[in-house]
Order: sequence, then C-alpha cells, then structure tokens
Amino acid sequence: MMKRKIKAKTLKNNKPTADEIAELAMKGKNISKYFTNKGAMRAPVQRVNVDFTLDMLNELDALAKELNISRQAVIKSYLRQALDQHHLSRQEK
Repeated sequence: MMKRKIKAKTLKNNKPTADEIAELAMKGKNISKYFTNKGAMRAPVQRVNVDFTLDMLNELDALAKELNISRQAVIKSYLRQALDQHHLSRQEK
C-alpha cells in the first residue's frame, strides 16, 4: 500500500524575512520594492551604563514582572515620561 503525502495548507505570509532581503541585497538584487519609505527615521542608539542601588533594581524588576516587559523597557518608558513631564512644567513657567 502506497502512502500519500498530504500537503498541509499553511497561512504563510509570502513576504521575505529581513535575512532573506539582506541576502538578496548581498547578491546585488534590487530590493527597493520591500521598502515603503513610510516609516520614521530614528536617531541612532547610544549605549550607556547606569549604576542602580539593589533596592532600585528590585523595584524595577518587580515592576517589569508586573507589566510583563523587560527591565530596560521599564527604565526607558519611565525616563521618557519623566522627561516629558519636565519639559511640560518648564513650558508652563
């Protein structure tokens, strides 16, 4: 008895991955059709080292766990919020 292979239908998106696009670019292929130019350009990221007390790290970790995000995401979000509040308060004066 011969077994037949049944092709499973997949909902695969036919768009190439970033790695596949990079590979096409390395081969000299035109990859402009994969870019819409609708996204905003972001400034480059600069890495910094910051020292925190153990208590502060524990608070950050607890908050990160509660929000289900990384410690870095907590720090960046709260710092952005604090900077925005600072700028708003300076405008009111």
